[in-house]
Amino acid sequence: MIQPIKVLIVDDESSQRSGLSAMVSAWGMQPEMAAEGNEALAKLADFPADVILTDLNMPGLDGFGFLSRLRESGDMPPAIVLTAYGNIETAVKTVHELGAYWFLEKPIQPRTLEVLLRRAAAHAGLREEKRNLERQLGYKGSLGQLVGASPRMQEIFALLQQAGPSRACVLVTGESGTGKELVARTLHALSPRRQGPFVAINCAALPESLIESELFGHEKGSFTGASERRAGCFEVAQNGTLLLDEIGEMPLATQAKLLRILEDSKVRRLGGKHEFEVDVRVVAATNKVPEEAVRGGLLREDLFYRLNVFQVHLPPLRERKQDIRPLAEALLADLNRKHECHVAEISPAVFEVLERHSWPGNVRELRNVLERAVILAGEGAIEMQHLPAFLQNRAPAGVADSTAGRTGEAPVPAETGGVRFQIGTTVEEAERGLILRTLEFTRNNKTRAAEILGISLKTLHNKLKEYGSSQDQAAGA
Repeated sequence: MIQPIKVLIVDDESSQRSGLSAMVSAWGMQPEMAAEGNEALAKLADFPADVILTDLNMPGLDGFGFLSRLRESGDMPPAIVLTAYGNIETAVKTVHELGAYWFLEKPIQPRTLEVLLRRAAAHAGLREEKRNLERQLGYKGSLGQLVGASPRMQEIFALLQQAGPSRACVLVTGESGTGKELVARTLHALSPRRQGPFVAINCAALPESLIESELFGHEKGSFTGASERRAGCFEVAQNGTLLLDEIGEMPLATQAKLLRILEDSKVRRLGGKHEFEVDVRVVAATNKVPEEAVRGGLLREDLFYRLNVFQVHLPPLRERKQDIRPLAEALLADLNRKHECHVAEISPAVFEVLERHSWPGNVRELRNVLERAVILAGEGAIEMQHLPAFLQNRAPAGVADSTAGRTGEAPVPAETGGVRFQIGTTVEEAERGLILRTLEFTRNNKTRAAEILGISLKTLHNKLKEYGSSQDQAAGA
């Protein structure tokens, strides 16, 4: 839900305050009133104004002093100064010296005031978003949802900040799992279209017979099964951003139609007679080397050049190992929220193993490994026993055996919610211990336990039935 613009009105004349408040309310904004500067400063503590509308000549703390205090605090919303005839010089001085947004001479023209209030609020929003993105960029090397402290990722962040505000097409390349969709979302967040829709379509996931309908829409009766008119992705993404993922998998005939849309900004639904204009920024992505796709006849050369205004290449995770730690920490916070867990940290031994792995599945594989570990740990820290077996085997000498107990003993539950096995435990015993401990962790929720274990629910039931039969046989022996 969009919040109304909050306007703080500061004026010593009661009738002026009431009249301005009534106008602001009629425009769908939320007013708050103060009679002079000190009262206004007190009101701001509970009323975070988007815009300030203030008179200059007031008893107590006047408008100039009020804005000076706000400027010194470093938290000054855009301010529109109201001035009577003869005080224009002071109003201009206020704008220049104190950074007020604008000034208006009394009597006020309502339409002019409304336009200025909305522009000032929009200016404040853009300024705050810029500050947030700059803070994110300085925090562990992040931009939007992208994380990376390596020089290569910093170069990508700089390029995205330049390309984001433009209307130009962007081609994002990189192996599967490197975060191409996150790049597209970051471009959208950095653009003036951020309030518009972000629509993503995977060209490889749609059969050739449906892809044009999904992209361009269709009219009722245009083909068998078209029982009603349907808007395509270009219509849905109007005034926003459209991500065409795996563009190299799009049929060549559809690529030709896409090229024309990019050049003319006009779309015709399947079965339609008329074209209509669209205003959509297109970001394309592919896990193929685009030049090779062109040579292989999978990607039209003219479409490649049209999309390749900016090219952002995401390096694989194995080529930017120094990003693993900040990535893991960012993913840990996200996964804690998702699964309502309370894992505080990742142990140094685990980090060493994560940084040794080559990560063929890139960031997506890292996320899956950490998701499993967060669920198994539940709270405390992620330790070696929470990692999949293939990573535990990569542990440095001495780390893997540091938690081992006496040979031949049964599985021992770890304090953090995992399972620890001693040397000599058989595969059958280890499997049984892991299944039973996972069931204990999920409070006997078999569906969730099966998901954590990576097996089907049917397999889990069969295993439990098998364990029950073993117990019955042992009891009868």
